[in-house]
Amino acid sequence: MLFCFALKMQRGYGDFFPESLTSSLTEDQSKQLCDLLGNVKLTLLYKASVYGYKPLFFHKRCDSQGPTLLVAYNRTGYIFGGYTSVDYTRNEQYITDEEAFLFSFQGKFPVYIKVNSGHYARYDNAGMPNFGQQLYFCKNKQPVVYIQGGKSFSFNAERFYGNDSRLTECEVYKVEQNLQTKEKPWRNIRWTSIRRAELMQMMRDYKPLVTSVSRVRILMIGPVGAGKSSFFNSINSIFTGHVTNKAVSGSAGTSLTTQFRTYPVKDGREGKPLPFVLCDTMGLEEQTGAGLDIEDIRSILQGHVPDRYKFNPITPSQPEGQKASRPVSLKEKIHCVVYMIDATKISLMSDKLQEKLTIIRRKVNSLGITQMVLMTKIDEACPEVEKDLQSLYVSSYIKSKVQEVSSWLGVPVSCVLPVKNYSQELELELNCDVLLLTALQQMLNFADDYLDDVCPMEDNPK
Repeated sequence: MLFCFALKMQRGYGDFFPESLTSSLTEDQSKQLCDLLGNVKLTLLYKASVYGYKPLFFHKRCDSQGPTLLVAYNRTGYIFGGYTSVDYTRNEQYITDEEAFLFSFQGKFPVYIKVNSGHYARYDNAGMPNFGQQLYFCKNKQPVVYIQGGKSFSFNAERFYGNDSRLTECEVYKVEQNLQTKEKPWRNIRWTSIRRAELMQMMRDYKPLVTSVSRVRILMIGPVGAGKSSFFNSINSIFTGHVTNKAVSGSAGTSLTTQFRTYPVKDGREGKPLPFVLCDTMGLEEQTGAGLDIEDIRSILQGHVPDRYKFNPITPSQPEGQKASRPVSLKEKIHCVVYMIDATKISLMSDKLQEKLTIIRRKVNSLGITQMVLMTKIDEACPEVEKDLQSLYVSSYIKSKVQEVSSWLGVPVSCVLPVKNYSQELELELNCDVLLLTALQQMLNFADDYLDDVCPMEDNPK
């Protein structure tokens, strides 16, 4: 995908304006924003330092230009703004725009905040731009950003722009689709019902590499709200034939999972159990004494924690004593570890949480257990992917997120798989199923790699 960044000056409003405008975005920042929007080019229409913070010139430059991207800069170095796909027209009306979003650079990458369902994206009038009548830019002809009560967008002012309301610049870009040939995918996948059927049959036919293990055990680990329980529900939905919610899932600030659960999946409601078990745990939290304790994970990996064991963050499970005195067979241990990472929060993850994940990674490595990462909520992280899930592997933005996760978690890029769990859907969807089943297939492959490594050759039937 070739992204063109056009910085053109359209004439016709007075010779006292310059022949061309210069963007305040760096080349990398402009590319990140183009990646977020898809195969687009940006043309700079309006720059406040040139035209002034005046509604008249803003509307002369930006009205009836189609989709636009507003980029604001403040004194403390924050770069933030919003996108709307609907024309500015000064019609004094509320604008519904499901594609609208706010963004803020959190480190190298922009974080994307979509408009809340059922709320207006803008109020279109003769003033300077606003989003949801909640976030106002350059109000009253002043270089400021102003927040007024509203529920169109859910964001934290401190994280969004550092609570620094004084702007140093405000720019508006016209967003146009590139007409060039579609870029070659950076990962190949077949989005067909035939492929879904093939993958489902592979799961049914799968047999663990070692005869003493009838079902491989896959442990899901991740921060609160990353989608561990939702992944089980999604896989269960595919094989049940309709959307299910067997495991408790949601978006609470603390973990909804309080027990260690081992979830078998049946091939249909009355079918046979499939040859894998998904193990769900309490979510990781950054505070000490909250969320899943690292010692609990150690016990789970070694097969000492029974199904429905209730976690106590203050007193972690002790593998000594009764649990450790009983020999643990290979079939009771964990054969593959999967880290669930929310794609919308990668750049926002705290140092403490990253440190916890690093410690866990070291422990899992020491036991020789294979590991991979599922990057969830990809539709919420990228509007291009939200519109069309099949654009996932041509999205440079998602590719950059995969590389970012690979770098800080220390796993190969090939071990990071983007997925979309079922959350608000009422019906199964082909593209979701293909992504989820592809991820599950990799888990089974990785589990076999572990079994192949730990078992004597005579125990290996293959």
